[in-house]
Amino acid sequence: MEDVPTRSQAMGQLTWTVAGSQVLGLAVIAITGVWMGHYRGGISWSGMQQFNVHPLCMVIGMVFLYGDAVLVHRVFRNETKRTTKILHGVIHCMAFIIAVVGLVAVFEFHRKSNITDMYSLHSWCGIATFALFFIQWILGFSFFLFPGVTFSLRSSYKPLHGFFGIALFALSIGTCLLGILEKIFFSIPMANTGYEPERVLANVLGLLLVAFGISVGYIVTKEEWRRQPLPEEQALSMDFKTLTEGDSPSDS
Repeated sequence: MEDVPTRSQAMGQLTWTVAGSQVLGLAVIAITGVWMGHYRGGISWSGMQQFNVHPLCMVIGMVFLYGDAVLVHRVFRNETKRTTKILHGVIHCMAFIIAVVGLVAVFEFHRKSNITDMYSLHSWCGIATFALFFIQWILGFSFFLFPGVTFSLRSSYKPLHGFFGIALFALSIGTCLLGILEKIFFSIPMANTGYEPERVLANVLGLLLVAFGISVGYIVTKEEWRRQPLPEEQALSMDFKTLTEGDSPSDS
């Protein structure tokens, strides 16, 4: 009987921690919007403001939506596994589309302004992160939603999928931090105090990005909050293993 209140308490802590992570994520988007809108002249698909589409889209897609996709399996605990898999994939697909818009914006801006592409560590890390993210999405779809994959193959790939998912999320945030640093040095002149409002806002954005990343990482690595398979899912899992590999439930 002691496990019931303990588990209820753990789920309550999960709810508040997830809510806190969402507040941090929305704050990241809001501050990015304020920075690009108020200090950088607004957001548009033409002129100098076209560049501003890039940071906003990358923060929404590769940070906020990516983080929420990672949290799906913790938040939707009572939904079927297939439902959470589909939702996980759909959110990643949304993140991919928004990130594509952000990449097209910056490359178009460079072309119109005669600026060399891929000249900085930020750009190299960004392209590497996006390419690996796309590969991760394709592999995840193939292994977990494609019906022809065997149970053992899915089981062997699952830890890799989880590891690289978290690693790429961390790389996304690191790339954003490099982008903030690059923007500060190139676009914000240093005054006598060094505490210009725009510079302070950019630094706050960096801290919030780190905080959001830590909160998501904490949620997905805490064992007590790991989603437990529903009873019917365990039975289906055994049936799937039998159908794909010829093993009987009694052999496992």
